[in-house]
Amino acid sequence: MAFETACFGGKERVKIQHLETCDRCTGSGVEPGARVSTCGTCGGSGVVVQVTRTPLGNFQTQTACPACRGSGQKVDKYCASCNGDGVTRKTKTVSVNVPCGVDDGTKLRLAGEGDAGTKGGAAGDLYIFLSVKPDPSLTRKGQDLYSTLDVDAVDAILGTTAITRTIDEPDLDVEVPAGTQPGTQLKLPNKGVPQLNKRNNRGDHYVTVNVRIPTSLTPEQRALVEKFKESEPSDAQQKKSKQQKRPRIR
Repeated sequence: MAFETACFGGKERVKIQHLETCDRCTGSGVEPGARVSTCGTCGGSGVVVQVTRTPLGNFQTQTACPACRGSGQKVDKYCASCNGDGVTRKTKTVSVNVPCGVDDGTKLRLAGEGDAGTKGGAAGDLYIFLSVKPDPSLTRKGQDLYSTLDVDAVDAILGTTAITRTIDEPDLDVEVPAGTQPGTQLKLPNKGVPQLNKRNNRGDHYVTVNVRIPTSLTPEQRALVEKFKESEPSDAQQKKSKQQKRPRIR
């Protein structure tokens, strides 16, 4: 299943194999027109009793009647389509309504889509375990999403507007404040995954800023960086400035 479908929901089609009621005998297991009577071996009980004599006494065991297969009836001819089982195995495609907010491993129940019951009984339920394909740029943790954003060092210093991808928009403008440090997380409220079955209750999207440091500089660029470094106050100057601004206690 696609990552977006797991987030926002949708329809999926799944091919399954299951047991369906035999169309020829409508689940009875008896060939249409064949005669059915009470089994003479078990007297209609469907079971036979065997007694075994041992030095410790007699032991009684009860098993399904081999003559009537435990049905209690004698059938002249069993259904040629299902061989008397009353069900046949078939392949079909079912439509699955996937709610929003599901995750990998979520179990969905489809009522009445399981194997047919014996002797024309009601069908059981079908349980489907979802497998969600990972997204190449988004990581999900609960309802929150996480991604990374590459920003040039100069843009991190001066601030900029960058473009990132969310599950709603392929190109969303994100404000990167001036002085952004490597590893800073920018929060995009309500841009995460909806809560299960609650489309309007969404998590957040966190963007981790990856500041790209140049690996090589031209002579002109290096001169500008060195000039910038010289203009920056030293640690001693910054400490002295803080001490001067500190109020004196008399």
